[in-house]
Amino acid sequence: MERVNQTISVSEFILVGLSSRPEDQKPLFILFLTVYLVTIAGNLLIILAIHSDSRLQTPMYFFLSFLSFTDICFTTTIVPKMLVNFLSEKKIISYAGCLTQMYFLYALGNSDSCLLAVMAFDRYVAICNPFHYVTIMSHHRCVLLVTISCCLPHLHSLLHTLLLNLLTFCDSNVIHHFICDLSPLMKLSCSSTFVNEIVIVTEGALVLVTPFLCIAFSYIRILLTVLKIPSAAGKRKAFSTCGSHLTVVTLFYGSIFYVYLQPVSTYTVKDHIATVVYTVLTSMLNPFIYSLRNKDLKQGLRKLICRRRV
Repeated sequence: MERVNQTISVSEFILVGLSSRPEDQKPLFILFLTVYLVTIAGNLLIILAIHSDSRLQTPMYFFLSFLSFTDICFTTTIVPKMLVNFLSEKKIISYAGCLTQMYFLYALGNSDSCLLAVMAFDRYVAICNPFHYVTIMSHHRCVLLVTISCCLPHLHSLLHTLLLNLLTFCDSNVIHHFICDLSPLMKLSCSSTFVNEIVIVTEGALVLVTPFLCIAFSYIRILLTVLKIPSAAGKRKAFSTCGSHLTVVTLFYGSIFYVYLQPVSTYTVKDHIATVVYTVLTSMLNPFIYSLRNKDLKQGLRKLICRRRV
């Protein structure tokens, strides 16, 4: 069980999950299997529709396709292990598997956050500076924004994973959660977590809040610009391009801030519901939110489905 360097004293963890009652396991399995299949199918359809329709070859849909891809990866990091545990008596995850899941949880979750900020910037340029939109949102710049949004979160996640690996786990190995999240893992440590908590409060908060502030700034500028539009129809058209994105941002950040902007010591089982929202439900709802309120995307999806039937 012990490693030579004494950094840990357990080789595996037990994930308690959403419920410990045996009668809940099969219903939960069916529920999350359905959610997972809908998530994969919905996001794949979004990606295929965008790449198969020439009218959707714009920066906004370019970013949306990457958001859908990240959502697929994000959900796959979490749900398959949940499904296995629902049907297993021993809900075990190895130490390496736990840290790997946590790494991708933060890397992909923060990639989602950065992509939402990039999409807000895209809407800001489109509404506030429409005559220079093509120049500012060039293909080269869009690729650069996506690359940064996907690479920086991996450095953030690597830092927290390496710091967690330095902790000693020598008492309980039972994680009262359905995923290997940072807060419940730190609560299990029998060594000092002072450095980890300092990094969470400083670097972690910076990485989490910065994209949100960028989104808030973009929408404040958008609001000020839209209020200057004289016609009501013009205002509605401008706001209609932002409605879906704002809905996703509210759902995503509302649940994340509820979970992570609190001390580790106050983390309780009640936070599981909020964690389910941003890790599972948001990824499932994104395709519906974007497609139901977007005529071009709905037409692209119809074309794609009709083409597959033929």
